[in-house]
Amino acid sequence: MSLQPAILAFAPDGSPYSTAYGDLYHTVAGALEQARQVFLAGNDLPGRWCGQARFVILETGFGQGLNFLATWQAWRAAPGRPQRLHFLSVEKHPFSVADLAILHASYPELAELSARLRAVWPILTPGFHRLEFSEPGCGTVILTLAFGDAIAAVPQFVGEAQAIYLDGFSPAKNPDLWSPQLLREIGLMAAPDATVATWSVAGTVRSALTDAGFTVRKCPGFGYKRQMLSGHRTDLTEPHEELDVSAAGCHAIVIGAGLAGCLIGERLAARGWTVDLIERHDGVAQETSGNLTAVMLPVLSLDDNRMSRLNRACYLYGLRQFAEWSASGSDLEWAPCGVLQIARDAAHADKQREILVRNGFPPDFVRFVEAGEGTTLAGLPVAGPGWWFSGGAWVNPASLCRAALARGGDKLRTHLNCGVDCIEYDGTHWIARDAAGTMLARAPHLILAGATDIIRLAQAAHLPLFRFRGQVSHPPAPTHSPLRSVVCREGYATPAYQNLHSVGASFQRGGQDAISDSDHSANLGRLQRMLPGYCADVTLETLGGRVGFRPVSPDKLPILGQLYHPDARSQGRDFSAVKRWPGLHVASGYGARGLVWSMLMAELLASELTGEPLPLESELAATVDPARFLLRKNVDSGASTE
Repeated sequence: MSLQPAILAFAPDGSPYSTAYGDLYHTVAGALEQARQVFLAGNDLPGRWCGQARFVILETGFGQGLNFLATWQAWRAAPGRPQRLHFLSVEKHPFSVADLAILHASYPELAELSARLRAVWPILTPGFHRLEFSEPGCGTVILTLAFGDAIAAVPQFVGEAQAIYLDGFSPAKNPDLWSPQLLREIGLMAAPDATVATWSVAGTVRSALTDAGFTVRKCPGFGYKRQMLSGHRTDLTEPHEELDVSAAGCHAIVIGAGLAGCLIGERLAARGWTVDLIERHDGVAQETSGNLTAVMLPVLSLDDNRMSRLNRACYLYGLRQFAEWSASGSDLEWAPCGVLQIARDAAHADKQREILVRNGFPPDFVRFVEAGEGTTLAGLPVAGPGWWFSGGAWVNPASLCRAALARGGDKLRTHLNCGVDCIEYDGTHWIARDAAGTMLARAPHLILAGATDIIRLAQAAHLPLFRFRGQVSHPPAPTHSPLRSVVCREGYATPAYQNLHSVGASFQRGGQDAISDSDHSANLGRLQRMLPGYCADVTLETLGGRVGFRPVSPDKLPILGQLYHPDARSQGRDFSAVKRWPGLHVASGYGARGLVWSMLMAELLASELTGEPLPLESELAATVDPARFLLRKNVDSGASTE
């Protein structure tokens, strides 16, 4: 379903006004003071978060973001602030970044914070968007925005809300945002000690909150509103079993120092964990992550299916992280040069156009261009029309791995030339041993991130992972007419890096390590079908290249999360009932899209390990759960009880 952005409009008195709902975004008396009095004070903040390592706030109705900015400002000023403040918010009609700039100009006291928000404001596409704001000496504020209907989005959050801001247009103007169904979902998400606050005192709201498990009371209101509501949970359920995030529990072993392992290590180190990163080679990024360049390109589909939504979320999150890392001084070698995906033929071009029409994607995410414009964008004559992703990029994966290690600092300890022959669990900790039986590391948590090499280990031998060979060719870049963007069709070609193009790639199950002339020829054929006549004088004798082996799952999606036991059995689709190895996780199956998957998959796994709100919808997180293969087998065999 396409996203409908908000339309910037103002009431006669200058207050922001919604033409869709016929209501003001905030009281004439001022949204900033309302945020402080109604939502912060109504939830007894900052007092309630004092001394906590982590705090989670849920908001309905992000609007222009003033509640978030006021909360961020209060967190920054508060002594005893949590190191990680999560702010989860839903918005059906988000503003464009240009409109936000106009709205934020009225609040000069928030100028620095609002500018930082706008600098990473997501492209307006449906789904979850995680934005992170690190504050040296303070901690990190994490904003997870869900663009879409609240009734669909709120149940997709995974996390317990400790404070709840019920904001939005009046119940009379937008009843869906105050419906008993939505408030029940919010009640299910609320922590046992959760509080709630809202400016609305409508009887239907009070009744729905009571039914959702809150005790509410009327309090003095703000501005022309004589009263507001404040409340707390009353139907205290048994709290969820907490993960061990004590000093002793914040330690993990990661096996494999490619993209998957290095980025997971960085994400855990950013949360204060100690990570032992074990690699059998003498350096990081020695397998497929050692390719010269990799491409950031999303997958689109007519029905915007789960794979497309997951891939889009990973693509957008990864691009934001690359930009943030570069801005903060990481030596990341990459270029957001754009990606042109040329249609295979006329029928495919028609399908590309249809996908854009049906999904309503904004042009700053993707647009269709004819061959003439494609030629201008790429800097070379291209074979036909296609999709233009202006934010698309190429990245040197090894530089990304090195940057991750640098960001991890002394929390991320590398152990090179250390082959793991077996792992064992002693009841509280995992132990990694080499072929001589020597203990390499011991920790409560262990992550298998070594591509297909992990299925040598007995605990992971049952995983459906396949080894696919990929050969990339490296023609030297001509001195004339340089390629300016990544170009894709049945393969891809990247702009010159170290005076070489990367053109590829083959995709064959199994195979040899040695360079194949036939694969070189196939890659050159792909290049000619994208960029006719370019590098036509390259010969096989002068052509360089590289072979890597990708871990591929049966559904070509990542395999990420807690590993299920070889003798596990389950009925239906109940992930929670699957028997799993305690503390043992896997990150593999990234296939031919390792760069796209890797950043957000690392954040997802780190969130799961630390018990933080997830950066993705629960249904998308389930699509990469290792246990999906077990559950799918049971359903396919008729074992489902549904």
